[in-house]
Amino acid sequence: MTPRLVDIPVLETERLTLRAPQPSDFEVLAPFVMSDRATFIGGGPDKDIGHAWRILSVLCGHWHLRGFGVFVAVPKGTDRPIGSMGPWYPEPWPEKELSWTVWDEAAEGKGYATEAMIEIRRHAYADLGWDGAVSYIDAQNTRSVTLALRLGCGIDKEANGPHPDDVVYRHPTPAEVLA
Repeated sequence: MTPRLVDIPVLETERLTLRAPQPSDFEVLAPFVMSDRATFIGGGPDKDIGHAWRILSVLCGHWHLRGFGVFVAVPKGTDRPIGSMGPWYPEPWPEKELSWTVWDEAAEGKGYATEAMIEIRRHAYADLGWDGAVSYIDAQNTRSVTLALRLGCGIDKEANGPHPDDVVYRHPTPAEVLA
């Protein structure tokens, strides 16, 4: 028997199902974590399979410890995950974050992350009761910067991120998003 994370909502968008992380996600997550595409999120070619396993474990454990966490995005009509996206607030993060990673390079540039994050931000504000959110992005991570801007985020020069290279992108308020 494989234990499952229970009581985690499943969110839907036009093209995606956003669900709890599960063991089978490792098949797609591990190659991403060990690639240069993951350098901005603590992965990279110098990482090994054990590091990738610990990342999946952290994604699952965050749900247990905080009662919320990142979802795994799966295009409807498939079983293949393309990334993880969602509410994120590990120690020692200064503020609650909306985070995203696209694991599958073939899924980049198709608008999946934007579509997922619009629904996830609605969920964080309407269902979790968040009164705001940020995204911490390395200044060199141009794809994530582009997504933050597409989501209506602005740079908050007064806020600090958990890492020295982070730029803090502040999301529109719940009143602006849920109106």
